[in-house]
Amino acid sequence: MKSVRSMLLVVLLSAGAVAFAQSDAHQMTAPKTAAPKSEAQISFDTIKTLAGEWEGPVGTDMPEPMRKAMKAQGADPDIQPLHVTIRVTSRGNVLVHEFQVAGTPLDATKYDHPVTMVYVDGDKLNLVHYCDAGNRPRMLAKASSDAKTMAFDFAELSGSDKHGHMNNAVFTIIDANHHSEEWTYVLPNGTPIHAKFTLTRVN
Repeated sequence: MKSVRSMLLVVLLSAGAVAFAQSDAHQMTAPKTAAPKSEAQISFDTIKTLAGEWEGPVGTDMPEPMRKAMKAQGADPDIQPLHVTIRVTSRGNVLVHEFQVAGTPLDATKYDHPVTMVYVDGDKLNLVHYCDAGNRPRMLAKASSDAKTMAFDFAELSGSDKHGHMNNAVFTIIDANHHSEEWTYVLPNGTPIHAKFTLTRVN
């Protein structure tokens, strides 16, 4: 009788172990449903496709007095053409955007070599522009019905506004090898200056 009970116990334990193993295997192999991406993440994935090297002309509506003042300080208000480097870093979490005069070596002491970082924070796509003016405006992407256009509006400023600040940025993807960028700088007196880069991929 004792042996029968022992045998019954072994059978029950074996059956339980098999059932547990099957349940555990099912949990391990069952596909997990991915959470839907936020609008910010979708836009970020789109702008990351711009990673590469770009060049093209720049058009601005800069007032003549400011053009003269920039020339007097050794800066060139007529940047032709511009070279833009865009790369994805930090395990895919940050887009780094840099521009400079095409055909010139990197020189951190010169004008016209700002760095911009784009990243997702919560449900917002953020852009921080490390400006030649010595400040850091942060902008937030606004909703767009056009998946090829990402527009950023001013949110806050870190640093001095003595020389003005970058206020808006719009990236428009034309195709895999062409995109445009429109940047708006606001002078201390409130006058906006618009610049448009028309860029072609060179790498």
